[in-house]
Amino acid sequence: MMLMEQSQVPTAVLPVAQFKDHLRLGTGFGDDGVQDGVLETYLRAALAAVEARTGKVLIERDFAWTLSAWRDLGTQTLPVAPVTAITALVIVDRLNVETVIDAGKYLLDKDTHRPRIVSSGFVLPPVPVAGSARIEFSAGFGPTWGDIPADIAQAVMLLAAHFYEHRHAAAVSGQSMPFGVSALLDRYRNVRLFGGRG
Repeated sequence: MMLMEQSQVPTAVLPVAQFKDHLRLGTGFGDDGVQDGVLETYLRAALAAVEARTGKVLIERDFAWTLSAWRDLGTQTLPVAPVTAITALVIVDRLNVETVIDAGKYLLDKDTHRPRIVSSGFVLPPVPVAGSARIEFSAGFGPTWGDIPADIAQAVMLLAAHFYEHRHAAAVSGQSMPFGVSALLDRYRNVRLFGGRG
């Protein structure tokens, strides 16, 4: 299985000015924007870390997920949430010939933690031997920073600040995420039962 981002978070969406305020950086100088690139880097790193920890896509973008077999013949759990739309389902054979599946043959079950593609009949289209299925979809809370739930947005700010403040440290002792960040994110984590089967 391989998940690929088809689009990136636009720079204009990132709350660089809010992050400056959060860090209490000085303003009113001629070089106010000199650190914008560095701050953007830490915001992107924090976004990626929070997304990895929660399995949630924060700012909407497009993905393509390729897999070699369905876990269940009638449904397949998607790797991230929240998924807003499935834009294509493509079956690829061993010769790389692609067949686009009619959108009427499947639907999206928009679950908060574990969205799924579900057959509108009995089974999803079969994946050929040595072939693959590619699901193209859009995921995220919305296209802007304001669409992210407030507690997750705060966790991103705290983690980005943590990265910024420890940018020169060779190693940071303790847990991988500061306690305040973990506390804010815990309710968004996907709890897997029964060996993590989806």
